[in-house]
Amino acid sequence: RVVGIDVSPDMLAKARDRVARLGLRQVEAIEEGDAERLRYDDDSFDAAIALHVVSVVNDTAQFGAELRRVCKRGARIVIVNHFAQERGAMRLVEEALAPLAGMIGFHADFSRDDFIRASGLTVRAARPVNLFGYWTLLDCINAK
Repeated sequence: RVVGIDVSPDMLAKARDRVARLGLRQVEAIEEGDAERLRYDDDSFDAAIALHVVSVVNDTAQFGAELRRVCKRGARIVIVNHFAQERGAMRLVEEALAPLAGMIGFHADFSRDDFIRASGLTVRAARPVNLFGYWTLLDCINAK
């Protein structure tokens, strides 16, 4: 059973179209929702995936707490997101662009380690997922 959640009505419409077009019967619901205040009961899910969510939530600790709350103990949680570079030229570019990115609601100026600490998630593995390593996949487990 699959439940899709997004804050964007446009993205939800695209998801619903894809579900219908591909006949994805395992998709139980496509719903508008807030990743920091999910409407699901505790321990509702066996797994979760959050693609490009961390950069757009207001409170990463609350987002992590919600993921842990709605997922069962031992659930796999996969997060794909951009995190600030630790050093080098890209770090300087990110720092310079942070105010502009913030104006459109995208926050790319926080470290992966800070997010992991704030979220309370247990990371099993972290690896870059695109050609230049700009996006990172965090393979987590809900250790509650």
